[in-house]
Amino acid sequence: MPEIQSPLVTTAEERFNDTMNCSTPPGPLPCGTRGSVLQFAICLALGLVASAPAQPVKYDPGLLVTYRDASAHVADTDTVPNVRLHVAPGEAPTPFLPGGQFSATWEGAISADLRGTFFFQAELNGTFKLEINGAPVIETTGTGGASPLSNAVRLNKGTNAFKATFTSPARGDAFVRLGWTEKGTLTTPIPAAAFSHAPTPALRTASQLRLGRELFLELRCAKCHATPVTTASVPELTMDAPAFEGIGARRKFDWMARWILDPKALRPAAHMPKLLRGTNAQPDAEAMAAYLASLQTGGTVTLAATSYATRQSPAQDGDEPVPAAKPLYERLRCDACHNPPNATEPDPKKLSQKRVAEKFPPGKLAEFLRAPEAHYAWTRMPNFHLTAKEAKELEDWLFAAAPKPPAVAAPADAAIIARGQKLVQTSGCLNCHNLKLENQFRNPPSDILFSRHLKDRPKLPAGDCLGSTPAADYQLSAEQRAALNAFTETGPASLTRHVPAEFAGRQTRTLNCAACHGPIELVPPLEILGGKLKPEWAAKFLAGEIPHKMRYDDHPRGEPWVDARMPAFKSRATWLAAGMAAQHGVPPRTPPEPPVDRKLAELGRQLTGKDGGFSCVSCHAVGPQPAREVFDSEGINLADSAARLLPDYYRRWFRNPVAIDPQTKMPVYFDEGRSPLTEILEGDAERQMDALWHYLRFGAEMPAPGGPQ
Repeated sequence: MPEIQSPLVTTAEERFNDTMNCSTPPGPLPCGTRGSVLQFAICLALGLVASAPAQPVKYDPGLLVTYRDASAHVADTDTVPNVRLHVAPGEAPTPFLPGGQFSATWEGAISADLRGTFFFQAELNGTFKLEINGAPVIETTGTGGASPLSNAVRLNKGTNAFKATFTSPARGDAFVRLGWTEKGTLTTPIPAAAFSHAPTPALRTASQLRLGRELFLELRCAKCHATPVTTASVPELTMDAPAFEGIGARRKFDWMARWILDPKALRPAAHMPKLLRGTNAQPDAEAMAAYLASLQTGGTVTLAATSYATRQSPAQDGDEPVPAAKPLYERLRCDACHNPPNATEPDPKKLSQKRVAEKFPPGKLAEFLRAPEAHYAWTRMPNFHLTAKEAKELEDWLFAAAPKPPAVAAPADAAIIARGQKLVQTSGCLNCHNLKLENQFRNPPSDILFSRHLKDRPKLPAGDCLGSTPAADYQLSAEQRAALNAFTETGPASLTRHVPAEFAGRQTRTLNCAACHGPIELVPPLEILGGKLKPEWAAKFLAGEIPHKMRYDDHPRGEPWVDARMPAFKSRATWLAAGMAAQHGVPPRTPPEPPVDRKLAELGRQLTGKDGGFSCVSCHAVGPQPAREVFDSEGINLADSAARLLPDYYRRWFRNPVAIDPQTKMPVYFDEGRSPLTEILEGDAERQMDALWHYLRFGAEMPAPGGPQ
């Protein structure tokens, strides 16, 4: 990020005295007597005084945003990539504010690669003010539409001071989306890379609370410190853990014993706490593992049919040989989250697969890979819709690369198993893990945990998880412990507020979505998806309910277009799709459109054809009709487009695809609002895009493309 000069910390008189060397006995000065602020001002105007050197401040990406409730008594600070938000009526823009009317202020800097003139526009429901370099640019109140285009704004090369303020409306959804343009009247979203901000003490405090809240959720603290769950609560309060039904058939005894004894010894990032200590810790862990190993039945896995369909292209005479396929482990990008079993320089941020042969009995890893969520709905491991053959290929490869531990039989002694059952019942395991067995663990009262800020607060019971001898040892760092302490002292109110955009930001980071979205060619960058996809379609796609990949697997030579495969995150899909939309200022459900105009749709059909059209059918399939002349990269099936894409994104893409994806093969058809096809709709680009959109809205019922009929 660019360096921005920090404000000077000295006074004007101090700078004057320093410049004039006034720490020594005064002598003749070019502007009169020592210490006069008036004389300093005159000298400054004449250029006789040099400013004291300022220390550069490193700016971080994004903007600083401060939310305030209607009373302005409650505030929260965060960072966001852009000036965009969407909040439903009565809801809160952040979990640390009560629901209702609010304001949001974005501050930082906006950068331009070169000095230039820009125009700004806001779409909004509410009141909005934009200032750049201290000058007002937009001041408007909107009820759902776009503000007039601003006057021309001169941006200096490098950073320019930026401030925007939004106040929510009295009625309806609160939303704002800020765009810009260098020429013309059609604005586009401002790239996130254009914004930067300086960290503040308020941000550091708020970031600590956010870390504490996230830890509270990820560590399942609410499972012991009971917190009421309603439909308005944050979804992670319902997160589960692997079910115990039939776990003895799915996991090996020796691995379970070592996991129970010290989870972080096997996986440093484990959320499972260390429950056992003292001289009996190891025999207790082995007894608990013996009991779990005895649970050999129940928890059957129902495998769904593979969702991703593929097409086959018959080989033609003269075709080049098809390159050998990459290993499945590589094609699925497993290494984005995992260190393979044979890694020589493992990445400490990734989960190691070195112990897969210690953990899974033969055949059970393949079963897990085909349905990771079968016994653990909130697992981070997604469902890749593997075939039985693919799952076995992965299991065989992982087992061959992993160390081979000696087989350790589970104790069959009834007394040991009975003792293990009692320990499972009394140690808190059943607070998180499901099993048809009485839970005899006594939960500590949650009001004690969340009343520690009170002057006459109750004393925490012995063995508090944040104390020196925790009941459940999560082996927290000093930073994590401080964050949890800070969060619990604020009370549980933020847990009762689900904020979709905040959920999406937390989960896309937790699920490591950016490991594939962006680095992999033809996989769209994560930061555009919320403003690209209709939330209803995105929810189905994330849940694995769309019956095919967006780019089919066949290429004219037979190799796949895209090696990567989008997996399913069923437990999070609906919330994630709505949250990604909210991050872009988009509602969780796409507003309805008027009925398809059949006359316009017919013109759109002509525009897709080769005879007098844009020849879209050369690279794009239309329903069952394959693309006709693919030379390099096949496009998306046009029958899927209207169901997937937000209308605004469709138009921005069509106007200038390269501006969204510099690597796209899609050509630019329009020049400043004019089309080369002047015979249709008088060559008006916007009207032609409308005609194409009406045609695309037929979806699977699209008439065959072509010229006039």
